[in-house]
Amino acid sequence: MPVAIEQLIVDFVTESVRKNLTHSLDTTYTINRLAVILQVKGLITGLSAREERPSLLELLEQLVDYGQVSGLIEDSSTQRQQLENDIMDQVTPKPSTINKKFWVNYKTAPIKATDEFYRLSRKANIVRTKDIEKNIVFSGPSPYGDLEITINLSKPEKSSKDIALEKMATAQEYPICRLCIENEGYEGRVDWPARANHRLVRLALLNGLWYYHYSPYAYFNEHAIFLSEKHEPMVVNQNAVNRLLEIVTIFPHYFVGSNAGLPIVGGSILGHNHYQGGRYVFPMNKAKTFAQGSMKDFSSVKADLLHWPVSVVRLRGQDRDQVEMAALSIVDLWKDYSDESSHIFAFSGGQEHNAVTLIASRNGSEYELHLALRNNRTTEEFPEGIFHPHQDVQHIKKENIGLIEVMGLAILPPRLKEEIAFVKAFLLDEIGLDEVSPIHQDWAQELKLQHTFTEENNQELIEQAIVKKFQRVLEDAGVFKQTPSGRQAFLDFAAQFMNISKTS
Repeated sequence: MPVAIEQLIVDFVTESVRKNLTHSLDTTYTINRLAVILQVKGLITGLSAREERPSLLELLEQLVDYGQVSGLIEDSSTQRQQLENDIMDQVTPKPSTINKKFWVNYKTAPIKATDEFYRLSRKANIVRTKDIEKNIVFSGPSPYGDLEITINLSKPEKSSKDIALEKMATAQEYPICRLCIENEGYEGRVDWPARANHRLVRLALLNGLWYYHYSPYAYFNEHAIFLSEKHEPMVVNQNAVNRLLEIVTIFPHYFVGSNAGLPIVGGSILGHNHYQGGRYVFPMNKAKTFAQGSMKDFSSVKADLLHWPVSVVRLRGQDRDQVEMAALSIVDLWKDYSDESSHIFAFSGGQEHNAVTLIASRNGSEYELHLALRNNRTTEEFPEGIFHPHQDVQHIKKENIGLIEVMGLAILPPRLKEEIAFVKAFLLDEIGLDEVSPIHQDWAQELKLQHTFTEENNQELIEQAIVKKFQRVLEDAGVFKQTPSGRQAFLDFAAQFMNISKTS
């Protein structure tokens, strides 16, 4: 028997009080506000919450279902998410409350502040845990250590009606982009995600205002976004290095990284200055070194060259200013560096090509900075980039290799779930090659020649095959290859800024 909408509202608010999202004194107020949102005309009196009731997110889904059945919204992922966020907004503390509590907790311990903000973000469905659970996640060995794979299924797929409405939507200039602070509390529209219950913590960095929040579709633990108050382009300069080190000073238990500031080797949003961080150890952090030494002009700073497919210099030191200046010296040197034998040209046709992906973290009292050397030059042979995934791996990953991939975590497109199911069926002789997507047919035939696939081993074998493709993706992105000649070229570059004391 369906539960009355009045009962669902009372249960939902009671559960939000139990989870410390809503204050008990706000119970009646919140019930009334939800009745307005859901257009419940009758008075909700004399109702008590059921002793055995669903979880908060299950109740949320039932409330949204009611909104659809009653005609408040259509059967549309966009409208469902808008109503969902409007409902959650009623039980999520306001930004001022969250910020005040965050900094009170911070005085006790930085980790207490982030822990509580992250828990609240999960409870309030800002971090969409049920959606994130849909992702396909696995890992596998490579010559560089284990690599990690996520097939991203968390973002809701738009219906054909949503897509049609989005195409018809009138262009708007508010918010300017999907990172801007104006998204906090924004209702959303057919071409813009709902952010009614979006909450950000305010941060003072280099005398400027920045914000941080947790990504709705997190790819790793406590996946945080740090963004500038100003809508200004990504720039990797002294201020960027200083900010990254300041963030890991404020939050010593987090890493934080900046994408390179050029197209192809940068992230998907270069128009708004922002960083990504969180509480996670990536495969790159575990990478071995093939050369060690110290910086020539900053003797207190240790420098390592990583045995990693993307060319990475790791700096370590207790003196933050020295680490910062050492990093900047490499950024400046790399900006103008060319090596014809490695197909590296700093400039062509008046365009700059060299950039650096930066990742900062703490290891006890030491600051660590990883500098991934990137180059976005294109040629007729490689129109999408010499150091971009090459054509033979693009059936798995053709998108730009950004910060997260550089560190060894692949974010693969949702299309792969269905496409790989057909590859598996072919490998098990259940379908013919013609039923496999054309972009995977060569790969499927290669796999069939390499292995005997069975019901018991097919999942593991195909996962490992995907890991190998991601390994190749990262190797394509490396400016100095992990070959004898590539390592020597890397050593030649590094010899300009470091005293190399040990190689392997």
